Amino acid sequence: MDPARRLGPAQIDVVAQLAVSTVLLGGIYALIAVGLTLIFGIMRVVNFAHGEFLMLGMYLAFFAFTLEGLDPYVVLLISIPIFYGVGWLVYVLIMRGVIHASHNVQIFTTVGLSTALQNVALVLWTGDFRVIRPWHSSVVLRVAGTAFNLSQVVAWAVAVALTIALFAFMKWTHTGRVMRATAQDRDAATLMGIDTDRVYRLTFAIGIACVGAAGVLVSPLYAVYPQAGLQFVTLAYVVVVLGGLGDMAGAMAGSLIVAAVEVAGSYVFGAAWKEVFYFLLFIGVLVFRPAGLFGQRGAETLGA
Repeated sequence: MDPARRLGPAQIDVVAQLAVSTVLLGGIYALIAVGLTLIFGIMRVVNFAHGEFLMLGMYLAFFAFTLEGLDPYVVLLISIPIFYGVGWLVYVLIMRGVIHASHNVQIFTTVGLSTALQNVALVLWTGDFRVIRPWHSSVVLRVAGTAFNLSQVVAWAVAVALTIALFAFMKWTHTGRVMRATAQDRDAATLMGIDTDRVYRLTFAIGIACVGAAGVLVSPLYAVYPQAGLQFVTLAYVVVVLGGLGDMAGAMAGSLIVAAVEVAGSYVFGAAWKEVFYFLLFIGVLVFRPAGLFGQRGAETLGA
């Protein structure tokens, strides 16, 4: 018997709604996580300040909308070069000095940067929750028994397009191949004449541009406040580990898995339980497959 016939129309609608919500969330999570996995995969640095750059992207969209009346998705066009420049500057001023240091030094540096950015935002803009309500945030689309917000659809479409563009850049351009070669063996890349410092600078700038763009995309969907990035960067860490450390394709797949766990857990047990389930999944992967669901076994030992 066709499984669909065992379900009533209401149950089919619920399953369809959960599936749509999973895809919409997964696309946005992928853009947030892909910048983090890019930085780790090439630079071998876990950027604990990743969420704070997303928070800055949300504030950029908020003030552009409040002061100039610019739609967040118009602001996206200027946010990418702005955050690319921010990433380049942060690398030159901060990250370059610790790129060859121990992991402990790198962790303390990025955690310190995270704390500094949060407190600067708190001093400048207070801890108040702020919201953006462009015209498309109130438009509800209904298709085949499912309902979703137009802002969600646009955010998903743009996030997926940017993620695919980055994936294509890494796979099919000369610069992308140089970056992948540096990730595989930094010493060999240096012997072949590759300027690894330039590669790291480009990598960090692209990673920050991705998360800054993600911040602009999610600004109509979530409240803006100084700690807003924490909820997203926690998800990004889970996604990166699930997909395999440094594996961009795995990060995209991991984003859908985390989104599915979050959506299904929220529906069945309530929103308060959603984090419990994907963190249980996170712990299980760390215990039984440290390289991630899609990473190669032994990669965590080889540093690949």
